[in-house]
Amino acid sequence: MTTVNSRRSRTTLDWRDINSGDEVTPMEVPVTATVIVAGAIASRDFMPVHHDPEFAKQQGSPNMFMNILTTNGLCTKFLTDWAGPEAMVKKLSIRLGVPSFPNDPLRFTGTVTGTSAGAEGEGLVEIAFKGSNSLGDHVSGMATLSLLENRVGEQ
Repeated sequence: MTTVNSRRSRTTLDWRDINSGDEVTPMEVPVTATVIVAGAIASRDFMPVHHDPEFAKQQGSPNMFMNILTTNGLCTKFLTDWAGPEAMVKKLSIRLGVPSFPNDPLRFTGTVTGTSAGAEGEGLVEIAFKGSNSLGDHVSGMATLSLLENRVGEQ
């Protein structure tokens, strides 16, 4: 079974240590037929273009392709793997571009575009990101993450 290259952080980043212009650790997803079909099934999207290559070809596509809910989930994974297990995605706005077909990896990259203080130690981090394959940008978007101050030694 192929797995996603994960750089999952074991600790949540402290938003005070993040600056505009910082790069989010890239993530590569090996897009396989299994990833596409499993994502469609998990999101209850039974449209045949997401699991039947012949049906997709009859509709004018060269192959079956990833659905938007799987793409959305991968965007969230990209952000939270970087920020850490306590990070919360408060806002996610994406735009689809080119399709994502089997055997064409998605490469996610992102940049911090701003940070601001919220209530009670919460920090908001804004990120511009994209996921690209050999055809171009599959997804691009903006996200706002909520991160708490890391209070070392507090119980």
